[in-house]
Amino acid sequence: MTGLKRRAISAANALEERFDAVRFRFKRRFGLLDPFEILPYRGHGTNRELFLRGRVLEETGITHAGQDDPTWKNVLNMARRFASDEVAGARVGASFGDLRVETTADAEGFFDVRFRLSEPLDGTVGWHSVELELLSPPSPGAGGVRSTGHVLVPQRADFGVISDLDDTVVMSSATSVLKMAWIVLRNNAHTRLPFEGVAAFYEALQRGPEGRSINPIFYVSSSPWNIYDVLEDFLNVHGVPPGPLFLKDWSPTVLGKHQNYKLGVIRNLLDTYGDLPFVLVGDSGEEDPEIYLQTVREYPTRIKAVYIRDVTSAERDAEVRKLADEARR
Repeated sequence: MTGLKRRAISAANALEERFDAVRFRFKRRFGLLDPFEILPYRGHGTNRELFLRGRVLEETGITHAGQDDPTWKNVLNMARRFASDEVAGARVGASFGDLRVETTADAEGFFDVRFRLSEPLDGTVGWHSVELELLSPPSPGAGGVRSTGHVLVPQRADFGVISDLDDTVVMSSATSVLKMAWIVLRNNAHTRLPFEGVAAFYEALQRGPEGRSINPIFYVSSSPWNIYDVLEDFLNVHGVPPGPLFLKDWSPTVLGKHQNYKLGVIRNLLDTYGDLPFVLVGDSGEEDPEIYLQTVREYPTRIKAVYIRDVTSAERDAEVRKLADEARR
C-alpha cells in the first residue's frame, strides 16, 4: 500500500469516526437515542482459551422473519440492518464461570472477548455460554443491557471444516454484484435457497467417516456483519450444522482485500487448532481456489481435502483444474 493511499484511508477513518461521534452526541442531547443492545456472534475456543466477538448497537426494530413475509417487509428489515447505529467505545463485561473480563468496543461498536482458562475444560462437548453485560454508556430508558453468547469448543473431532457461504452453501450469484444485492435485499432466512444436498453433506462432514465424530465447522464469508442474523437463521432453518461465522466489516474504509481477509481467518483457525487437520469447502465464483491453494502451500500436512463447487464458466473451470493439479502436487 502506498503512503498516499495509507494517508487517505487514515483521513477517511478519522472523518467517519468524527461524524459518528457528532451524530451520537446530537441524538443523546435531544433524546433521540434508541435503547442499546448487545449482539453476540458465535465464538470458538479450545480447552485453554475462549474467543467471542460481538457488537453494541442501538436497537434496530428488526422483526422476526417468516416463510410468507412479503418482499417489502424483507427490504425494510434489510434497510434497518444497514442503517444500524453503533455505540462506539462501549464498555462490556463478560463472565464465564468464575472468570470475568472487560473489553471496549471500537469505533464501529465491535468488541472482542478472550478468556484464558487456568484449568482445562472438563471435556464437555459443544457450546459454552458466556454472559455479557453493558457497563457503559447507560442505555436510554432500558435499564441494564445483557445478552448471552455461545462459544464452540471442539471435542471428539477428527478434523475441522472451513467453509465459504455464498454460492457454496446458499445460492447468492456472487459473481454478479447487482444480482447478489437483489437476492440479499428481497429475501430472508426462510426464502433464500440452499444448494441441494447441502445439509446432508455438512452433517456427513460433521459426523466423520465412522459417524461418531463431532467435527467443528467454521463458516468464513465476505458478507457483512450486518446480515449475521440472517445467515445464522438460514443455517438453522435449513438444517445446516451450526458453527462460528466469520464475516467482514463493510465500513467504507475497510472494503476490499477479500483474499487477505479470508486467508487471515483461515490461518488463525489452523494456528488455534494446531493438532487438527482441516477440510476446505468453497466455490469457483471468487477467489476460494486461489486462497485454498495458498493454504495448502503454507500447511501442506494439515489439509485433508479441498472441495470446490462449480458455479462459473468453462474458462474458469480450466483455471480451477490447474490450481487443483498444483494442490495435489
